[in-house]
Amino acid sequence: MHLQRKLLAALGLSALLVACGAPTPNKPATDSGGDVPDKPAKAVTLNILDVAGNLQLTQPMIDAFVEQHKDVISKVTYSKGPAPELAGKIKAQQNANRVDIDLVLTGTDGLAAGREQGLWTDLLTKYSERLPGMKDYLPPAAKMQELAGKEGVTVTYYPSGPLLEYMPSKVPAPPKSAEDLLAYAKANKGKVMYARPANSGPGRTFLMGLPYILGDKDPKDPVNGWDKTWAYLKELNQYVDFYPSGTADTMKALANGSATIIASTTGWDINPRVLGTVPKEAAITPITGFHWVTDAHYAVVPKGVSADKQAAILQLLQFMLTPEQQAKAYDKGYFYPGPAIKGVELSQAPQDSQDAIKEFGRPEYDKLIAGNPTEVPLDAKALVAAFDKWDREVGGSKVKGQ
Repeated sequence: MHLQRKLLAALGLSALLVACGAPTPNKPATDSGGDVPDKPAKAVTLNILDVAGNLQLTQPMIDAFVEQHKDVISKVTYSKGPAPELAGKIKAQQNANRVDIDLVLTGTDGLAAGREQGLWTDLLTKYSERLPGMKDYLPPAAKMQELAGKEGVTVTYYPSGPLLEYMPSKVPAPPKSAEDLLAYAKANKGKVMYARPANSGPGRTFLMGLPYILGDKDPKDPVNGWDKTWAYLKELNQYVDFYPSGTADTMKALANGSATIIASTTGWDINPRVLGTVPKEAAITPITGFHWVTDAHYAVVPKGVSADKQAAILQLLQFMLTPEQQAKAYDKGYFYPGPAIKGVELSQAPQDSQDAIKEFGRPEYDKLIAGNPTEVPLDAKALVAAFDKWDREVGGSKVKGQ
């Protein structure tokens, strides 16, 4: 009882301090007070942090906006960082009341981590009418937008995978089914490779795609619904020598012949061949019954960013969601196709993008994209559970290159 009275007294004192306006340590940042104007009072400088490799697709869009709207944005500074450190970095700035990152370009991982901690500004409840381009999302991109709630805006999209990539000279009859892949791995020990899922887009896409291919009970529940998937991965593990810590090492292994089949995605298939990392003649094959596990990049604004800067960001994002600018997302196949909105054709892309895709792209992608279902990836909590289980029960002890 004595402890209870002390606790109540402490709570009462805390309430009194708050009511009197006493400072509260580590108080979370809030959205900018007042309404966001249509245009900043004067041109602003924007500090943009990319934790998803998104600037490869969108920096030309952003630079074009700055060039054409010097009265809105006078200058942009760009920085890059690892996604796992994003939430902690933003949280520390907000706690110190010194937010100097105005716009973050992130994948689903950084988006979800920030949403869970309440770090992002709600842009869409009040200001969605300033982003009419969002009404033109491709249907799978619109589903990816649902993951962002009111805080994030989808700026690029791709169907991702899972796909198998191989060298036809080494694998004249590639596996078509999950059973074929297992049989090939058994007969060619060490030649099938995918990277640790927690560190690899193709690795996690392969992981998330298998429950659909194998007909598991609940593809969205890796703990209780993936019995077939975990059994399959454990069997495959017997024939895998090691798992690289990142995707780039699987591409090098394919190129030098130490692996003959690797997990891939549309972007990881096209872009390394454009860059010469992987021979042009590398080929891809889907696994029978596969569903695309889609991916997207988002723009988010940390709480604590000024109303004037939010005004500039809203204008910038709408500019980025126009067909002319979205066509730049074709890039050199890095996130193929890349555009998040409908009706953006390769013919609208910059000439170097058109040339790269025409030489290194694949005509069969259009048919595969149109002819197979799309699924949103696991949410953050389920994905972490899947990574943890894979590390503990499948391949964590055989990861190299960390």
